[in-house]
Amino acid sequence: MQTTVSLWPLIGVAVIIVGFLLRFNPMLIVAVAAIVTGFAAHFPPEKILAEIGTGFIKTRNIPLIILLPLAVIGLLERHGLRERAQAWIGGIKAATAGRLLIVYLLVRELTAAVGLTGLGGHPQMVRPLIAPMAEGATETRFGKISDAVRFKLRAFSAATDNVGLFFGEDIFVAFGAIVLMTTFLKEAGIVVEPIHVAVWGIPTAICAFIIHGFRLHLLDRRLGRELRGNAAANTTSVSPTQSAAGDKA
Repeated sequence: MQTTVSLWPLIGVAVIIVGFLLRFNPMLIVAVAAIVTGFAAHFPPEKILAEIGTGFIKTRNIPLIILLPLAVIGLLERHGLRERAQAWIGGIKAATAGRLLIVYLLVRELTAAVGLTGLGGHPQMVRPLIAPMAEGATETRFGKISDAVRFKLRAFSAATDNVGLFFGEDIFVAFGAIVLMTTFLKEAGIVVEPIHVAVWGIPTAICAFIIHGFRLHLLDRRLGRELRGNAAANTTSVSPTQSAAGDKA
């Protein structure tokens, strides 16, 4: 006899989506989603609290693992890491923001493909190194850049890290998602070896590299048109009256 499966516990997913759309505190969103899911599953309050406490005890070392590298990176930034990265990339005349990010995309995918996912990331690589280097390369070619361009470069730097990690780690045979997929298929009566799933992740990773690499190439062209156009507009924006006044002076 089939038993009816209640879908009400999935309301916690809706709580997370709405919370992130409204930009509430992530910790608050997750806590509320857990409580809502527990009540939707008809858990008594004491069991909900027990499950939250158990989860906290199991993961209480994670904040320490995250905060220690952040403290080190903060000290490095305070002592000029970002400035040194900008100065170093500024000395390479052929460097552009797009070319730099394409190289980082390749390195990120290759390292993630062999399981070295911790070699990159937003706090430890993008913020202190990759984004400042992209800004430095752009300023070397076009001079001082606006805040809008600076934020665009930071967004592309973060997106490049995301793309490289997401599609690169799918090639790693011991990646959790591959294990999850093979286990799910096995329960459904479909036996698939993890190595086969990992191998078929290679074409997807190659396509992701080509597509995002082309977007980064277009970024260079877009920045060239925009910043050269702004420079030309600033040069020709001097009025005849100002020119005459300058000649008299």
